[in-house]
Amino acid sequence: MAHLAHYREAHPMPFVITHWINLVCMILLIITGFSIHFPFWGGFMGIARGVHVFCGFVIFLNCIVRLIMAFFVKSSPDGGTRYQVTDYKTWLPQADNRHQLGAWIKYYLFLKKDHPLGAKLGVPQKISYLAIPILIIVMFYTGLCLWAPTMNWGFMAAGTDLVGGLMSMRIIHYFMMYVFICFMFIHIYLANIEGISPTLLMFFWKEHGGLVYDPENHVIVGEDDLHHKKA
Repeated sequence: MAHLAHYREAHPMPFVITHWINLVCMILLIITGFSIHFPFWGGFMGIARGVHVFCGFVIFLNCIVRLIMAFFVKSSPDGGTRYQVTDYKTWLPQADNRHQLGAWIKYYLFLKKDHPLGAKLGVPQKISYLAIPILIIVMFYTGLCLWAPTMNWGFMAAGTDLVGGLMSMRIIHYFMMYVFICFMFIHIYLANIEGISPTLLMFFWKEHGGLVYDPENHVIVGEDDLHHKKA
């Protein structure tokens, strides 16, 4: 097998659940967002606004919960191992892979056939994922600046004045939606560039055999075909 094994320890169930919530909310936010900006469905505006606001609060709270869990829940820092560390320690490029940035970029751009081994995420993935909580929080804030019950609150009103008024804030909120759309497509590509095994693990907690990796010595130590799971 050419790729690292995919173990459940890489994506503990609490993170699987928050990932599902993010996916559902993002899809609903995008659909309702388009419906609000381009009301092409007659009689749907009230429902679209209600769903949009609800999902906005859910994805924001889900983001905060996920950030907090990262300091308490453990996950594997690398593919091919069941060894776990507190999740926040896996966010930044680690000692065994931070030098691999150039090689990963070449691999993603089809300039290199093989990618480096080590870490469950490539270095560019780690860096890009760090921006997502920040973007969600900023998106939530711009939404509150546009929502009637909160738009006149001091902190929201100050932000609206800073960018030049409600129309400017609406434009910022709208075009940030495209940032999330682009991220979703890039995320799907990066997660499945070698096959759908990572997706099956994240969404259905289905493990997949492969190379076994020793994160302490940074070497491949064998292969796991998961036959022991069938025994």
